[in-house]
Amino acid sequence: MKKEYEFNEIKYELIENKFDAFDYEEVKSLVTDYFKDYDYIFVDIAYNKMRLKGFCDKTNKIFNKKNDISLLDDYIKEYCAYKCKWFLLKKVK
Repeated sequence: MKKEYEFNEIKYELIENKFDAFDYEEVKSLVTDYFKDYDYIFVDIAYNKMRLKGFCDKTNKIFNKKNDISLLDDYIKEYCAYKCKWFLLKKVK
């Protein structure tokens, strides 16, 4: 069963939730209009701080190598704390 949530009038599906990281109320307070053009919102948690990053599919007009969703595993290895909690939201189209 898909878990869908709405932030700023945009629906997202929770597609991965490592170590039970997702907290709706906290995410709701952090997601801004900045993320409206991204296909995905990736959130990692380290030292009790949430960091959000937008990612895109190759068909998105703002796509570039820095936000390529196919490179998410590399991003996690390079920029996230070892074994940190994280989750991934995908925009419902």
